Amino acid sequence: MGNVMRGAVAFVPSERCQRFLVGDLKEMPLDRTLDLSSRQLRRLPVRASAFDELVKLYLSDNHLSNLPPELRNLRKLQLLALDFNCFEELPLVICSLVQLNILYLGNNRLFRLPKELGQLTELKTLWLETNCFIKFPRVICELPNIKTLHLGYNQLRSLPAELERLEELRSIWLAGNLLNDFPPVLLKMHYLEVIDVDRNHIRQFPSLACLRGLKLVIYDHNPCVNAPAVAEGVRRVGRWADSSDDEEDEGEGKVAKASVTVQGSLEENE
Repeated sequence: MGNVMRGAVAFVPSERCQRFLVGDLKEMPLDRTLDLSSRQLRRLPVRASAFDELVKLYLSDNHLSNLPPELRNLRKLQLLALDFNCFEELPLVICSLVQLNILYLGNNRLFRLPKELGQLTELKTLWLETNCFIKFPRVICELPNIKTLHLGYNQLRSLPAELERLEELRSIWLAGNLLNDFPPVLLKMHYLEVIDVDRNHIRQFPSLACLRGLKLVIYDHNPCVNAPAVAEGVRRVGRWADSSDDEEDEGEGKVAKASVTVQGSLEENE
């Protein structure tokens, strides 16, 4: 009954109804973190933009498709979570939050990114999985400090040569796309530590032994005829990887475990 009530109230723009959804936003949270996830929100209460000392703002799992211009007041914001919403276009006000380190945009309806995103030069982690990208958003190549890039479960068929500019990039997650070949540009990115191309259409893998920084490559669920050759100490997850038959039967579990382990390590380093 609570969710039904919230869903109905979300359509009513009055202040009283907004308070029912988010409570009284009167004081700045002591930990400078505001979590308004799963509140059935269709618009962000302007009051939330008044907390100019806010560092983290969670708006996941709502019905948002736009954001108010007042959001630019959050000049110290470092983390913004907008995953599981209804965005088809990235609100330009986000591009004014130049202190952002982490931006979650997964599970929306995005199919392009504005050139203004290149203003987020402090961005280190960008999540864009499960959207509607057919082409790789080239503006990402203008983000010099990006370390972790999630673009899984889109409709990408290739990666641009400009991706090589991202010398800080350490992990790239591309599972569930439409790659027919292993992206050649990745062979030039010797600083990469994690490459995930699980669930694509790659039939043959080149040697990855040249990637000196590589720690993990996930290539399971591809119609490949070979496993990628890797340097000593690099973990492979996929068919013909260096594992026992029993472990190969647990392929999906290994992918998840390896991904979580390495992702956690990378986030600790950040």
